[in-house]
Amino acid sequence: MSVHRLTIQYAAPADPAAFDERYEHEHVPLVRAVPGLARFTLSRPRALGPATGSGTDGAPYLVAELWFADAEAMKAAMKSPEMAEAAAHAEGFATPMTRFSSEVVEA
Repeated sequence: MSVHRLTIQYAAPADPAAFDERYEHEHVPLVRAVPGLARFTLSRPRALGPATGSGTDGAPYLVAELWFADAEAMKAAMKSPEMAEAAAHAEGFATPMTRFSSEVVEA
């Protein structure tokens, strides 16, 4: 059995303290309201060294993972008004984001 995950990576914001405050108090409640959400995790990756050839560590500032029981649950969530509201709110952070989805399987 596999689960499905939506991952959003946020680049470093211009004002980290303001980003963190708004994310925690405004955005997190919006995401938690998404129907079918089985799990919601946040992490702050730390690079183990510089990114090859970039001169920076290459790590995103924040990674949000939205977990769903299956593909159908994720598809329904992606079409929901709650997800639309959360996505529109995220666009207001004015920091680059990378979004991707994946099927997660045990190895």
